[in-house]
Amino acid sequence: MATYDDPRILRAIAHPTRNRVLHELSAGGSLRAADIAERTGIPANQASFHLRQLAKYGLVEVDPEAGRDRRDRVWRLVDDDISINPREMVDQPGGEAAYTVFQRSSVAWGHHLVDQAFTVATDLDDERSKRIVSESSLRLTRDEAEQLQHDLNEVVARHRDASRGKSGDERDLYSVYQIIQPMPDLAGELDPVKEEFRVSGFGRPGAEK
Repeated sequence: MATYDDPRILRAIAHPTRNRVLHELSAGGSLRAADIAERTGIPANQASFHLRQLAKYGLVEVDPEAGRDRRDRVWRLVDDDISINPREMVDQPGGEAAYTVFQRSSVAWGHHLVDQAFTVATDLDDERSKRIVSESSLRLTRDEAEQLQHDLNEVVARHRDASRGKSGDERDLYSVYQIIQPMPDLAGELDPVKEEFRVSGFGRPGAEK
């Protein structure tokens, strides 16, 4: 797991297109800008630009073994998992503003995922309309909650590694969104800055209190 303390990394992760690029690399393995353009619908030159920006922050790198020659640039993730400590970042110059952008983007993305999950499909034969939504409540200790997170991450990683690089019309990019936290009070407000955020597979962060 890679650990980052540069506030600018939050802006890179918060950028919707760059976050999608990270998702594609996590699921697809080593990809060219043209591959990402085809999968996301953005122009290839924009995909290349975003890849270079992500490389500047140390999130992606060129995979020299995957290219046909030196001019064939194929990209891969530096690490599948990253750890960020917002409390340390907000104390750095520009850290609070960067975290605010990151927080707003993450909340908006979470709302979008939930809205999509509970949208009633009009075409029952559309495979993309099918969702799997599950919510459970467990009474756990802090250590047990951390073990649960570890176990779930292992399951996701196993399926990610088994399917990485595979393609075909029957495959789609699935979002697995995890939140493990103490149950919020009905009328309470959550602390906006948590001790640690863990991003698995470059999905949106799950807070750990």
